Amino acid sequence: MFLDSDLLMSALRALTPILLAALGGALCERAGVFNIGLEGMMLLGCFTSVATSWFTGSPWLGVLAAALAAAAYSLILAVGAVTLKGDAVVLGIAMNLLAVGLTSFLLRTVFGVQGTFDDPSLQGLPLIGGFSPLAHLSWAAVAVAALLLSRHVWGLRLRGVGEAPDAAATLGVRPATYQYGVILLSGVLCGLAGAQLALGNVTLFTENMTAGRGWIAVVAVMLGRAAPLGVLLAALLFGLAEAAGFRLQGLGLPQQATDAAPYVVTLGALFLTTARRRRTPRPSGARS
Repeated sequence: MFLDSDLLMSALRALTPILLAALGGALCERAGVFNIGLEGMMLLGCFTSVATSWFTGSPWLGVLAAALAAAAYSLILAVGAVTLKGDAVVLGIAMNLLAVGLTSFLLRTVFGVQGTFDDPSLQGLPLIGGFSPLAHLSWAAVAVAALLLSRHVWGLRLRGVGEAPDAAATLGVRPATYQYGVILLSGVLCGLAGAQLALGNVTLFTENMTAGRGWIAVVAVMLGRAAPLGVLLAALLFGLAEAAGFRLQGLGLPQQATDAAPYVVTLGALFLTTARRRRTPRPSGARS
């Protein structure tokens, strides 16, 4: 049977990197920062986790190093967009391009190989109930984020910063502080997403191994309207598409066609979302 428990398990493993990165993007969106640098931070997390795990022999140190490296990398967006008032979209694209070149350069410099680094001594993450601990963490993070944004004063102030920063400032809230905080947090989550991809889903590093998952996470934020539960459902959709692509590949379909499945779903979801928004009637007196 095509639809079975193995397909669901594969989908849940595939959604974890996307979900972690998308949660970081959703928090940034709630603070008024459109973060499309998720791909670059995730890719840097992939390399850092593999390099640290290989040198130290500990995958947990690899996870920690990935989170710290991606958080430090996110400062490019924080300083550029919040302090210097630069364009967040341009900065995010630059971060993604820089990460591709930087990790390829480090792969050749640190390991002396090109393309892929795979070593039998590389330690991956253990499994708990068929999933890595980072997968369980991602599901718990959805609940925590939902509670913070709806019930906690920090989440309410964060939403106020994103919706009306000037009004929030008059109440004594510092928008820049909250924006810096969520951008750094998005870096941590993207680093964990990269560690999951490189040490949880597989145990290796290959150039550009994120393969657009950061961009899919951005789309998940848009589809879920930056709500944790909506982001989870969107990430699950893309996880199912990726798992179905692998299943179809096992049934004999060309790899090029099956690898495109998540991106076809992404384009279809964007098309349907745009069409739905255009059909929504505007309030009277609203500007076009």
